[in-house]
Amino acid sequence: MKYTGKRALVCGMAKSGIAAAALLQKLGAVVTLQDMKERDAVPAAALELEKEGVALYTGKNPDDIACEQDLIVLSPGIPCDLPFIEAAEAAGVEVISEVELAYRETTCPITAITGTNGKTTTTTLTGEIMKAVRPNTAVVGNIGVPYSEKVQGLTEQDWVVAEISSFQMEKAKEFHPHISAVLNITPDHLNRHKTMEVYIAMKERVFAKQTAEDFCILNYEDEACRKMADKTAAKVFFFSSAQALAEGIYLQDKDIFVKWQDIDEKLISVDELQILGVHNYENVMAAAAMGICAGVALDTIRQVLKSFAGVEHRIEYVATVDGVDYYNDSKGTNTDASIRAVLAMQKPIVLIGGGYDKGVSFDDWTKLFPGRVKHLVLIGVTAPQIRASAEKFGFTAMTDCETFAEAVDLCREKAEPGDCVLLSPACASWGMFDNYEQRGEMFKEQVRSYLQK
Repeated sequence: MKYTGKRALVCGMAKSGIAAAALLQKLGAVVTLQDMKERDAVPAAALELEKEGVALYTGKNPDDIACEQDLIVLSPGIPCDLPFIEAAEAAGVEVISEVELAYRETTCPITAITGTNGKTTTTTLTGEIMKAVRPNTAVVGNIGVPYSEKVQGLTEQDWVVAEISSFQMEKAKEFHPHISAVLNITPDHLNRHKTMEVYIAMKERVFAKQTAEDFCILNYEDEACRKMADKTAAKVFFFSSAQALAEGIYLQDKDIFVKWQDIDEKLISVDELQILGVHNYENVMAAAAMGICAGVALDTIRQVLKSFAGVEHRIEYVATVDGVDYYNDSKGTNTDASIRAVLAMQKPIVLIGGGYDKGVSFDDWTKLFPGRVKHLVLIGVTAPQIRASAEKFGFTAMTDCETFAEAVDLCREKAEPGDCVLLSPACASWGMFDNYEQRGEMFKEQVRSYLQK
């Protein structure tokens, strides 16, 4: 679509919506930026766009203007089943995601990473690998940097590495990465997608437009991912943390090996890595596979892997206070992520859990508690559900806290030298916090305050 003079409605005034509105305006569209917030609560960035000619529509859904548009762009947080969206599509208005908008303006190759867990670590690491050979690589998407914000600074010689969520794929139409990856599939966001079948279908859209000239990286040990090999036209590159592969990349004992086309050699030992846990070794293998498919030399990949120290808010060591290690895993926003965090700890755990309800079972997480978790401190609306789940497995060492600060203080009280305190809530942060980053920063700030007392 040529955007000059076209009427474009962007829904959502968070980072993605702001970036999409700014991009469309630069492309010559007549832009309206909408949000359910009242005008006195809209972010400053939206008010700046208004000064540049973007119309703001606040305080309600845009039912009365949606069908008048030429294009509607949805931020990831906007559900796709709202009446105004259905009415607009019925009237012939194209409705797309912010990622789709940015993709349509991209001239360089794209690597797109999705899955339930490990996306941010893998995206960050893949970005570092690509930056080693293409310094202007843009690392964007669900990682916190809107794709639309960076796309106009790219040339054909650059590269995009994008973390892609299921929400961002709901209204993707032509999105076509050269390299895709699906890391794993476990229940998540069922409050929005309703069924696992729909959730998986959204993940599969990341490779839907790929051809035999493209590559798709899949987790051989994840049944849902393994089945995707039959659904993609791309060349499949498997990774495995449990067995040697005839073709792919795999972990054997403490070594990672590559067997792919004319490569047959050890890549690295996990003892040379700075990040811990089998889940992180899977992330390393997926990132390395994407680097290989992009033509990056093994020696370059190896050096990046050795220097990579992980990402903020994902099993992030904060401090040791009075002989107790504190870890921030605020990015553990679902049970599978928090299972991985619990299994990565090598000491008795005082655990903070709970938050926003995404409509999933906690049983696979709580059944790990006996023998591993010394005490569970519960916060948020899911506290009763988590308590009931843990009690099914005979775990009763739990305390509810009204505030997050109270919860962190209680962990300090319960932990003894040789223990660890782990913030890994298995729930989203909404309701108590703006996002998981804010939750993690508050945790780190409070822990570091103990060092000053």
